[in-house]
Amino acid sequence: MAHESIAAEIAKLKKKHNAVILAHNYQLPEVQDIADYTGDSLGLAMKAAETDADVIVFCGVMFMAETAKILSPEKKVIIPEPDALCPLAAMITPETVRKLKKDNPGVPVIAYVNTTAAVKAESDYCCTSSNLLKVADHVKTRKIIFIPDRHMAAYLQIESGKTVITGNGYCSTHAKILPEHIMKQKKKHPKAMVLTHPECVYEVLELADIITSTGGMQKYAKSLDAREFIVATENGLLYGLRKDNPGKKFYPASESALCPNMKKTDMGKVLESLKTLKHEVTLPDDIIRKAKLPIKRMLEIS
Repeated sequence: MAHESIAAEIAKLKKKHNAVILAHNYQLPEVQDIADYTGDSLGLAMKAAETDADVIVFCGVMFMAETAKILSPEKKVIIPEPDALCPLAAMITPETVRKLKKDNPGVPVIAYVNTTAAVKAESDYCCTSSNLLKVADHVKTRKIIFIPDRHMAAYLQIESGKTVITGNGYCSTHAKILPEHIMKQKKKHPKAMVLTHPECVYEVLELADIITSTGGMQKYAKSLDAREFIVATENGLLYGLRKDNPGKKFYPASESALCPNMKKTDMGKVLESLKTLKHEVTLPDDIIRKAKLPIKRMLEIS
């Protein structure tokens, strides 16, 4: 079935079910094109909470769909590909968080949004890649537990001056972006600004003009006068950047920065999810209640 006919059938089923499609910035171009909203994980979850749709079709990885469910427990949240998981989120468990808290009594836990609902439920605050410094600054203790990304933790410790206790988690996709990749692109495009995601290793962050989330990259790409950008994040973002800024040029920091889990969802799976309403994301009420608190605290800071 051609993309046009699939899109037409999706539109009919959306209307039938009063559904909305949310797609992360790293999704396939065909999925971004049929989405009602694209953005970063927390922005999409907040959009899910704002909409009056009864059904949320979340095109991303599982922790993102869980976050949408936490913020919209009364809505039916569907994930078209339930096997789209985040290896980074899997690197921290509730048991590990409880041990960190036991070993460091009184030290607040800041959970990156790239964590499961069960891990968020054990945490004091959530943060995103755009607001982690603001959240850490709000927490007045000199020591914090930040989970699960060790590269973001190193960045946070240097920038905040606080002692940061962390685990050994990392994003395998962002870890593929190396300083030599940035230098090679800077040599080819000397006028380009470097936009870098904080999940990258610190040696890459040191070469950045701006360190920010994917949503931040989209905003800076529009607002800055620069005409060329080197983008150090998952390469799916380039599609939206180029689409929204036709007069500007965007270069991937590394061609290998591709997340296989983000590419598991296609138009056919979105269509099937709307036909069947299968793969609903469900969470225990106590997890929803506990996990919502650190997210709420973060939003109050932001």
